[in-house]
Amino acid sequence: MKLSPLQEARYEYKPKLPGMLRNGISEICVKTGEKTKSVADQEKIAALFPNTYGKCEITFEKGKNTSDNKKQVVGVILSGGQAPGGHNVICGLYDALKATNKDNVLLGFKGGPSGLIEDDYIEMTDQYIDSYRNTGGFDIIGSGRTKLETEEQFEIVTEVAKKHGLTAIVIIGGDDSNTNAAVLAEYMAAHNTGVQVIGCPKTIDGDLKNEDIEASFGFDTATKTYSEVIGNIERDANSAKKYWHFIKVMGRSASHVALECALETQPNICLIGEEVAAKKMSLEDIANQIADSVEARANNGDNFGVAIIPEGIIEFVPEFSKLIAEINELLAGESAEEFNNLVDWASKEHFIERGLSDKSMKVFALLPEFVQKQLFLERDPHGNVQVSLIESEKLISSLVADTLDVRKAKGKYKGKFSPLHHFFGYEGRCAFPSNFDADYCYSLGYNAFMLIQYGYTGYLSKVSNLAKPAEEWIAGGMPITKMMNIERRNGEDKPVIRKALVDLDGAPFRYFAQKRDTWAVETAYTYPGAIQYYGPSSVCDITTRTLALEHK
Repeated sequence: MKLSPLQEARYEYKPKLPGMLRNGISEICVKTGEKTKSVADQEKIAALFPNTYGKCEITFEKGKNTSDNKKQVVGVILSGGQAPGGHNVICGLYDALKATNKDNVLLGFKGGPSGLIEDDYIEMTDQYIDSYRNTGGFDIIGSGRTKLETEEQFEIVTEVAKKHGLTAIVIIGGDDSNTNAAVLAEYMAAHNTGVQVIGCPKTIDGDLKNEDIEASFGFDTATKTYSEVIGNIERDANSAKKYWHFIKVMGRSASHVALECALETQPNICLIGEEVAAKKMSLEDIANQIADSVEARANNGDNFGVAIIPEGIIEFVPEFSKLIAEINELLAGESAEEFNNLVDWASKEHFIERGLSDKSMKVFALLPEFVQKQLFLERDPHGNVQVSLIESEKLISSLVADTLDVRKAKGKYKGKFSPLHHFFGYEGRCAFPSNFDADYCYSLGYNAFMLIQYGYTGYLSKVSNLAKPAEEWIAGGMPITKMMNIERRNGEDKPVIRKALVDLDGAPFRYFAQKRDTWAVETAYTYPGAIQYYGPSSVCDITTRTLALEHK
C-alpha cells in the first residue's frame, strides 16, 4: 500500500509523555489521594458498586516502583464513535507493557465490545503497532456500540478472559463506554476473576470532562478540523457576499464543539444549547435572535453571514425537550415495535397523538413534516431520539426566513436572505490527530498500563494540567464511579456517567458572550487554517481555546 508523505512522516513522530512518565517504569511510584464519592445519588451508586465504589484518586510520581512485576496479558477494545488519537492510546499501552516485560501480551479485540463476546482478536506486534502510530481512525481493531450490561454477556467475557489468561481489560470510549467499564469492573471484582478493568476518556463531543478529566481525547483535533472548514466557508461568504451559511456541528447533547469552533472562527451567530435551556428560549426567540443579526448586517449592506448550530440544539428548547422526553417514553420497550410495524405515516401520526400530552402534541403539530418524521427515525442504543438525524439547521433557517418575511411585509427589513446548509460530523472523527491529541492519547495509554501494573480496577486513566507543556502534565487515575449518577434510560433508572454541559459561568462561555454582539453585526471572521504538525511549538502544540481559557 502506497503511503502519503504525511502518513510516513507521522509514523516517525515521537509523542511527548508527562515528565514523570519519562523516568522509566522502574522509577514510578504511587501517591494516594482522598477517597471519592459519586457526583450524585451516592447511596444508590454505592449499593450498585460495593466492590469498586469510594476508592481513592491516585497520582504517579517519581520514586521506586513497588508494583508486582508479574506477566500481564491485557485486552483492549475501542468502543463507540471514532475520535482522533485512539490508535495512540493503544500504542502507548503497548509500549509501556513491553517496556515493563517483553513477554507481556496485548490482545486487541475487534469491533468493540462485541469482539470480547465473540472472542475475535489479534495479538499486537511491533510491526503491526508501528503501522498505526499517530494516525487517525479506529481501523487498528475497529470499534462498535455493543453494550456490556447483561449477566450473560459478563459470563461470556469472563470465559474469554480466562481462556486467554487476561489480567486486565482496557476500554477506550466515551461516557457510555466507560459506564460499561465500571459495571464490568464491578462484576469482575465481585466474582474474584482477577481481571482488572481500566477506562480511557474518549469523545470528540467534549462532554466527558469534570474537575479531574480536563478534556476527552479527540476534541482538540475534531474542533480544529471543523474550524478550518468553517473558516474556509467564512472566507467564501465574505467573498461572494450573498449567502447565509447555517452550519450544524457534531457534539451530541452538549455545545462544547460549537462553542470551541465559535471561539476559533468568530462567526456572526453561534447558538449554545445550555444557554437556550437556561433562558427558556422558544423556537421563536431563536429565530428572532438570528433575524436581528441578518437585519442589522443587511442594513450595513452585508447580506451574508455564518451561523453555527450545535447538533443537540432542539433538546435544549423547553418546548422541544419535553416533547422529546415524551417521545422517548412513548417508544420505550414493546411500544417501539408496535410503532415500527405501522405501515404508513397517517397510522403513525394517530399512534403519536394517542401517546403525547396535549401540550406536546401542539408543539409537534407546528413542525414541518420532515422534522416530525426525523423525530421518529431509528433510536439510539438507549431507545432515545437521535438528535443528530434531525436537520435542525434547516428547521432554524426556515424559521428565520419566515420571521424575515413578516418583517419585510411590515417594511422593517429590506435585505436578501439566501441560506445554505452544512453538517460537519464525520469529517472530524478520523483526522490525523493533532500533536496535542497524539501526545495526550499516547500518555493515556501509557498511564493506563501503570494503573494495571499497580493493581487498580474500575479506574479511568487520567492526565491533567493539559494547558501546560507535556513535560508538566500530571498522570494518575480516578475511580469511574466518582463521575456517576442515576439517569432515566430507555424507560428505566440506570447508573451512568454524568455528561458535562457547557458551563455558562465558565471562562470560555463568558469570553464568547462578551464578543458575540460585535460578531453578530460586524464581519470579524478569523481563519484558523489547517492543523500544523511541524514547526514552532507555539503553532503545532497549541491547545483548544476552551482549554486555554479554562486554565488562564
